[in-house]
Amino acid sequence: MSSSARSDRRRRCGGCRRLQAKIDELTRESERLKTEKAALQAKLEDERRANKRQAAPFSKNHRTPEKKRKRPGRKPGADYGRHGRRRAPTLPDEDIEVPLPESCPNCGSDLCLDTWSEQYQDEIVSAVVRRRFRVALGHCPDCHRPVRGRHPEQTSAALGAAGVMLGPKAIALAAWLHYGCGVSAQKISRLFAELGLQVTASGITQALGRLANDASGTYDALIKALRLSPVVSPDETGWRVDAERRWLWVYVGTHVTVYDIATGRGYDEASQILGEGYSGILCRDGWAPYRRFSAATHQTCLAHLLRRANEMIADAVAGQARIPHRLRRLLLDALALRAQRDAGDLGPRQLGREIRKLEDRADTLLSARVTHEPNRKLLAHLRTERDALFTFLRHEGVPATNHEAERAIRPQVCTRKSWGGNQTWAGARTAAVLGSVTRTAVQQGKSPIATLVQIATSGGAGSGLDLPPGPDP
Repeated sequence: MSSSARSDRRRRCGGCRRLQAKIDELTRESERLKTEKAALQAKLEDERRANKRQAAPFSKNHRTPEKKRKRPGRKPGADYGRHGRRRAPTLPDEDIEVPLPESCPNCGSDLCLDTWSEQYQDEIVSAVVRRRFRVALGHCPDCHRPVRGRHPEQTSAALGAAGVMLGPKAIALAAWLHYGCGVSAQKISRLFAELGLQVTASGITQALGRLANDASGTYDALIKALRLSPVVSPDETGWRVDAERRWLWVYVGTHVTVYDIATGRGYDEASQILGEGYSGILCRDGWAPYRRFSAATHQTCLAHLLRRANEMIADAVAGQARIPHRLRRLLLDALALRAQRDAGDLGPRQLGREIRKLEDRADTLLSARVTHEPNRKLLAHLRTERDALFTFLRHEGVPATNHEAERAIRPQVCTRKSWGGNQTWAGARTAAVLGSVTRTAVQQGKSPIATLVQIATSGGAGSGLDLPPGPDP
């Protein structure tokens, strides 16, 4: 081989080595960027999930305090807010005179009375009533079966060692505090002690279990009324039973709310409450098992779709935001059309024409060809939800979101953060039953305590709730 050939070969080999080194360097840079991108995407997803939580955790990030904070308290002028004050009682229970001191506290001179003024005070006076029931025990001379007396204030027929118990109002108050306000049994025990009633946390838990047994008939009646509701908004979230992952379901009907704690999050669990043949309108999110209620008319939650579109618009680069922008305009126009309908600005024919225009726009959007993966997934989801987009426009009184279900599930999420869930399935059943009764009472504008008292004193024979179309259990 000549010297010139060897020189050319060395030059080519040197160029190849430099080229390979450059390729290796670019490969390493590409891997670094991919790793950084994955980490940033994971962080972004965590932030999104944190914003969607119904009960946010305690803040872990240090925040800089505001330099110019607004003055606390009432504002002067038009910023004062709504005026309001406590009204004086018409017939006070006590009249207390507060005379002047014997002498001036500054100089010790005698004082002169100018006039009298009035101040009113509302106070809570705790009074524990301790009842003793002398229960008559007898028998029937014909069938020889034992018979005992029963007073309306009794909450149980137990006698002997088990014959010391809480009264109906005390149990009802504990149930409302526990399942309606999220107060733990231990704190309820302390509160009752301040009122002069000594009871342990376990005693409260056992009393609530007995009350739930009495309310089982009412719970079954709530489920029957729910299945007859023309519109139902369902939702679900995680729960704990004996430290295992379970699911809390909520179903908000026209006049009733039903909670259920189940082992899963699928169609089988939902159909046990709603019934497989539910034929009303389901206002739900995009969770796939809801679509299996084939006899129902569906309305997908527009708030979920709008949030998804807004997130995609915020993350998109040039050319990637066209699809979510079109979806956002379509949904906002649908909500504006509902406002016009409710205001009486549109007749039935004009409303029908406008709905058909929206449907044509939706079909045009769904026929778009896209290559961006998030846009492709969004259109695939919209195709499955196409028939559930505008149900709220064709049926008055149907909400465009599942907001009612999210509002009903939020207190239970706060409760979950307070005491975690349930230790047993019996406790989970108690939580579902009493939570449903208290929430339905509030929904119907009734006192949850009075409702639970009626259940406790009637042995579950009545609740005072409106449960159309059938009577109380």
